[in-house]
Amino acid sequence: MVAVVDCPTCGNKVEWSEHSKFRPFCCARCKQIDLGAWAEEKYVIPIVNPREDLDEDSSSQPDSAS
Repeated sequence: MVAVVDCPTCGNKVEWSEHSKFRPFCCARCKQIDLGAWAEEKYVIPIVNPREDLDEDSSSQPDSAS
């Protein structure tokens, strides 16, 4: 049985198989739209626990070269 998924861009049904050239997208246009959204930074991967003291930790460590 072949899995059927929704195109992330337009929502059309797409068979998840080798003959689906652009999977998970339904066509090249939807694939390009998604790529453009990433390029325009419309999608971001959030930082869960940002460390505010990152610079302090790296500057307080002894220099290993000396």
